[in-house]
Amino acid sequence: MRSGRALNAAGLIPADRVGEADSVARRYAVAVTPQIANLIDRGAADDPLARQYLPDMRELTRTPEERDDPIGDDARSPLPGVVHRYPDRVLLMPTTACPVYCRFCFRRERVGHGATTMSAAEIDEALAYISARPEIREAILTGGDPMILSPRRLGDILRRVAAIETVEVLRIHSRVPVADPGRIDDAAVAALRQRIPVYVSIHCNHPRELDGEAARAIAALADAGVPLLGQTVLLKGVNDDAETLEALFRALVRHRVRPYYLHHPDPAPGTAHFRLSIEEGQALVRALRGRISGLCQPTYVIDIPGGYGKVPVGPSFRDEDGALRDWRGAVHRDAAG
Repeated sequence: MRSGRALNAAGLIPADRVGEADSVARRYAVAVTPQIANLIDRGAADDPLARQYLPDMRELTRTPEERDDPIGDDARSPLPGVVHRYPDRVLLMPTTACPVYCRFCFRRERVGHGATTMSAAEIDEALAYISARPEIREAILTGGDPMILSPRRLGDILRRVAAIETVEVLRIHSRVPVADPGRIDDAAVAALRQRIPVYVSIHCNHPRELDGEAARAIAALADAGVPLLGQTVLLKGVNDDAETLEALFRALVRHRVRPYYLHHPDPAPGTAHFRLSIEEGQALVRALRGRISGLCQPTYVIDIPGGYGKVPVGPSFRDEDGALRDWRGAVHRDAAG
């Protein structure tokens, strides 16, 4: 479903919002899979899943701090489809298509409309770039969503990267297991079996995204021995309360997904209505400390605008004078080192 008319026909938006949805869709890509459509609560005024996936007129309002390329991909891209931000790892973006388009996406200016896949020649150039740099130990397939590719094409790319002797780990960032879980079949799982470990980092922002079909897809990956990580974006109106985050991170761990990063939202165009302050994010992370174990807690990070990389911005439990605070907020001066 990519148009206002289609969203209305599916009962996801009322008729009087069709024009607004189409106005947003002309600017930013819109796509909702049947899986996500079935999870959206049509009776809720501000359903957290609808907020993530359905177009909103506020997306057409741009604030001064927002950037077309908020994390500086372009400045760190030596070749088409390649971003090399850190010495020991490289991003490979084989496609700019996704099964769904998140309304807060930091790459919303390049994904969706006119989506492309890397050509055979571009893949060759990317692999030659990686091969010539032995300091690159990890290759991360992102996009777009790499798991929207056919298992044959995805497996071929993974196999060729894995054949580079100095590459030790592969990683895939994907929404597919929760947004389009039917794609996780035997062929897709087989494509992930390579000479070196292939980690799958699953983007999931709300516990309701982990329904029966998503659980089946995630179990298929875990049962095949694929290490699973979770990436979550902290979003106003979606998961900006300790109860929702607790439920999400507990659910991920139950499904054998280790929460990895909690991302502060990037200043992409038209996303101001999703952003909290870092102080609000720190307060939420502090509240989680006593509610869930360390196994359930991701690192709260922000991607420094301009391409300077991710840094942790979680709260400190040590005061300036050296006193320590426990998860209840009580001060312990005699415990300070």
